[in-house]
Amino acid sequence: MKSFELKGTVRTDLGKKATKADRVAENVPCVLYGVAANVHFTATKSDLRKLIYTPEVFVVNLDIDGAQSKAIMKALQFHPVTDNVLHIDFLQVTETKPVIMELPVKLEGLAEGVKAGGKLALEVRKLKVKGLYPQFPENIVIDVTSLGLGKSIQVGKVSVENLEILNNKNAVVAQVKLTRAAEILNCWFG
Repeated sequence: MKSFELKGTVRTDLGKKATKADRVAENVPCVLYGVAANVHFTATKSDLRKLIYTPEVFVVNLDIDGAQSKAIMKALQFHPVTDNVLHIDFLQVTETKPVIMELPVKLEGLAEGVKAGGKLALEVRKLKVKGLYPQFPENIVIDVTSLGLGKSIQVGKVSVENLEILNNKNAVVAQVKLTRAAEILNCWFG
């Protein structure tokens, strides 16, 4: 799993006026949970841009006024109209305590159904997994080479070493859908 360096400044004023002033100054209010006392801090929007606007998942190395800790981004809050980041929650992680996280799904290979004229569809972009954070891969790779026309891969058939997948076992992760051209060919030559 990739790591991301982030510097923050401890917030002393936590009221509505102070939060609004932080946002006007291009800072994002953040909270670090999982420590003895929750740590309220701010980070600049420019520093957070590469962490937020990417499909990748990171372990964040936080430096809050000199105090070092490792965390994962747990929750994001956006403004409903402007899409500006309003707030971020981080969860401190340790190598001994399991955490729940969503990891991106990556499909690999050329499906048999696609060769026959079907269309490959990724139905679930992220899977929720539970485990120790050092064992998390960057993404969950699923091989689709043997996937035929009209066939699908369900969550129950996906396994990741040392991790437990928490999604519904019957949910479809990827499938090869019949296109109109494939249906016609299948009727004629099927």
